[in-house]
Amino acid sequence: MELPPPASSTANIGAAAARGIEDPFDAFNAASGQGNVRDPYPLFAQMRGNAGVHLIELPQGEPGTPSASPLLSALGREVFLAVSYEAVKEVLTDADRFTSRGYAKSMGQVMGHSILEMDGGEHTRHRKLLNRAFTRAALKRWELDLVRPAIDRYIDAFVESGRGDLVRGLCFPFPVEVIAGMIGVPESQHADFHRLAVELISVSFNFEQGKAASQQLGEMFRPLVEERRVNPGVDLISVLAAAEVDGVKLDDEQIFAFLRLLAPAGAETTYRSSSNLLFGLLSNPAQLDALRKDPSLMPQAIEEGIRWEGPLLTIMRQATRDTRVAGVAIPEGASVVVNVGSANRDERAFEDPERFDIHREHTVPHMGFAFGSHLCLGIHLARMETRVLLEALFERLPGMRLDPEADDVHITGMVFRSPLSLPVVFEPGPVSRAGAS
Repeated sequence: MELPPPASSTANIGAAAARGIEDPFDAFNAASGQGNVRDPYPLFAQMRGNAGVHLIELPQGEPGTPSASPLLSALGREVFLAVSYEAVKEVLTDADRFTSRGYAKSMGQVMGHSILEMDGGEHTRHRKLLNRAFTRAALKRWELDLVRPAIDRYIDAFVESGRGDLVRGLCFPFPVEVIAGMIGVPESQHADFHRLAVELISVSFNFEQGKAASQQLGEMFRPLVEERRVNPGVDLISVLAAAEVDGVKLDDEQIFAFLRLLAPAGAETTYRSSSNLLFGLLSNPAQLDALRKDPSLMPQAIEEGIRWEGPLLTIMRQATRDTRVAGVAIPEGASVVVNVGSANRDERAFEDPERFDIHREHTVPHMGFAFGSHLCLGIHLARMETRVLLEALFERLPGMRLDPEADDVHITGMVFRSPLSLPVVFEPGPVSRAGAS
């Protein structure tokens, strides 16, 4: 059973399809294996059993085919895939041997020069600058002013019915509204912002569309940056417009690059990780009930969800010199794809790794937020959003469980992973939550 999303500009990205225009969200999901690749983990386990690193030959497609994409071509014909926990950790923590600069030839073509492709002192300086935007006070303000109000508005749309789809009706739209609000995008532009963010990261299979989306996002941000330079507020654009690196203020293109990176990263990954955690909880009612009764389990439940089913399986690095990992020779300049999803299921690092268990003691750090100097910049924001989401669901949807009438519900994807839907039933409640003003 598929339920419609709430009548909101942010949730209504699918309106393009109603006008005869392909929904970029659906196109992106299809290209990343959503709905087709259900369980890649047995393959990853087999690969780990054979070696920690594998050489993969990529097809060189004819012009106009997906495999001929400039982004895929930037990887080269031969790519090394790290699949074991130790191999992935070694690559991600050694920035001298493995650089992020390779992203300049791929995502940098549409994002601009961002911290995604920076290393060394440049990365450290920009990361410190950007960290000023994610202070504890800012997180608290976002939680009260953006996150919980957005979540409640989407719950309001279906709370009286006693049933809903937590993906399209909640997990998918609310992080976009939060990111747009954090950046300072006017509400009237939220739908366009989300559409362009999805089109931007669809660049691997539609390069021209991705380039066009990048340009349009820059055009959206430009007047906002100009206005904040004169009348600063508390949003991210104001923080970036006032920031300096080595005594020099960021120019417009530097600000645009960070905002382009944040737009999809802050929304897509949060929506997928929260959906995956909810799937794990709803598929294990005893654990769902334990978490509902004992909120102190929340932090470890969130970490287990990220370990068990993270939103993104792979990250890319490039070898800076001839080297070896897990006994495999890797030449200078070679692309190295690290499979963090495989690392998080490595039986040598985690006991019974296929099992979802919120009671698991995380003595070994998972790789769901990456590792090393490029640890996810929004890690605390993602954790906060997920916590507030669960708190709201437990408060407002008593008895929440998977809809027994729904078809087989599961997580899919080979690059990005999440369920396409999460149909639930619960005890109907009032639109206005208790204590809300």
